[in-house]
Amino acid sequence: MRSDRIKKGVERAPHRSLLRALGFSDDDLKKPLIGIANSFNEIIPGHIHLRNLVEAVKAGVLSAGGVPVEFGVIGVCDGIAMNHEGMKYSLPSRDLIADSIEIMAMAHAFDGLVLVTSCDKITPGMLMAAFRLNIPAIIIAGGPMLTGKYKGKEVNLISAFEAIGRVKKGEMSEEELSELEACACPTCGSCAGMFTANSMNCLSEALGLALPGNGTIPAVYSDRIRLAKETGKRAVELVKKNLTPKRLVNKNSFLNAIAVDMALGCSTNTVLHLLAIAHEAGVDLSLKDFDEVSKKTPVLAKLIPAGPHSVPDLHHAGGIPAVMKELSKLNLIDLSAKTVSGLTVGEIIKKAEVRNREVIRPVEDPYHKEGGIAVLYGTLAPKGSVVKTSAVVPQMLRHSGPARVFNSEEEAYSAILSGKIKPGDVVVIRYEGPKGGPGMREMLSPTSAIAGMGLSESVALVTDGRFSGGTRGACVGHVSPEAQEGGPIALVEDGDIIEIDIPARRIDLKVPEEVLAERRKRWKPPRKKISGILKKYQALVSSADRGAIVE
Repeated sequence: MRSDRIKKGVERAPHRSLLRALGFSDDDLKKPLIGIANSFNEIIPGHIHLRNLVEAVKAGVLSAGGVPVEFGVIGVCDGIAMNHEGMKYSLPSRDLIADSIEIMAMAHAFDGLVLVTSCDKITPGMLMAAFRLNIPAIIIAGGPMLTGKYKGKEVNLISAFEAIGRVKKGEMSEEELSELEACACPTCGSCAGMFTANSMNCLSEALGLALPGNGTIPAVYSDRIRLAKETGKRAVELVKKNLTPKRLVNKNSFLNAIAVDMALGCSTNTVLHLLAIAHEAGVDLSLKDFDEVSKKTPVLAKLIPAGPHSVPDLHHAGGIPAVMKELSKLNLIDLSAKTVSGLTVGEIIKKAEVRNREVIRPVEDPYHKEGGIAVLYGTLAPKGSVVKTSAVVPQMLRHSGPARVFNSEEEAYSAILSGKIKPGDVVVIRYEGPKGGPGMREMLSPTSAIAGMGLSESVALVTDGRFSGGTRGACVGHVSPEAQEGGPIALVEDGDIIEIDIPARRIDLKVPEEVLAERRKRWKPPRKKISGILKKYQALVSSADRGAIVE
């Protein structure tokens, strides 16, 4: 066992002495040491209940003959960090999480890992660590939140974000907003729609590194406690069989996850994260893979914010196994792919069934014939950009309009709420990329303001930053190269025509090359006063088209 390096031999007497100080018995010293990375904290609703889940994981580890050892991992609540300087720290936290798990696992010679996660950057950071370490590892999420009820309608976090625009327009009173915010997030768990947290937890299941149900069992259901116990048991079995992430997961596993991603219309952040996870796994994955899968994968679900259904609704309709079984009818799933359950994907989905055809459509009658995310290239994004097509209304799939240019999220947000953006405009928010932010902030507040102001069917938004999974509308993000590196988005001026053609996978700046050449001669990147981790991040982070990996 890997942990023998701290437990066996005369030379390890001091190490054993320290372990005995923790209460380890002679029998414990003979058993697999299972590290439990617990991202519990008291600031994220998706993590507030993870102590109970970890206790269940420990029970599972103990029952299977292992020794559980819990340690802490940081996390950022993207909703609370949204629309201020705090959001610059969210994406950098992904790499810090991976680094911290690597440090704990290497320093203490764990035989295996259980990664207890829930929200946006925590899940991808943990998956990155699992592949980097390549020791037996399994992930379990805290589960999705239930939706709330307001005036007889289901509501969620995005309802509160979009209501701000309605208040500014005079369509809602501040008293009504207060009532809405009090019931939009009624339970613990990751916010109820197919936002980034739930997207990544569903894709962890599709990838094969989490047990069936991981992505969709609601946080408050007892089923999730039972899943946690089984996860702890499986962690010990993975150690005994030396089944590491790289032995289980290959390129086809990632393509399975991307197919599920496209069928469900997941967050555009999944592109950023899967690229970074694949990098750690040594798997050659690129934006072209996403687009190729998207073109042949139908959208089978309309989940919040693209439609009315929540992730708990998806669970009751059959969950990820049912979605994968439906996709397998089009040969979009590698049924031989291995998983941490000990079963292949084909064996898992054999018993799956779709229980609600409104939530999970048949492949013969999808919501859309092509996937929920598209990769756009063109003169504005030579290295690519990403849009959540499943959340775009049909009349905005093609749009051409004058640019309204802003050099920060705050400037754009203020302009939108003050009524300065008109139907037909293309809002451009730049210098918010991985290096430019730094930190590649999510633009949920501006996109929600556009929706709340009634402009989501007439205004597009383009940015080198990124979007929350809660974003809806013609919103194109991850524009690469970013403005800070001199990408074409840095050269856009007010009034320039930007043409977006999602079906053709194009986004173009309709300005003559000779004009852009003159602008480039005058261009200088802005200098921002930054320090601490953001300074390190800016120096090391790559472009969004490569997953914003830190090198």
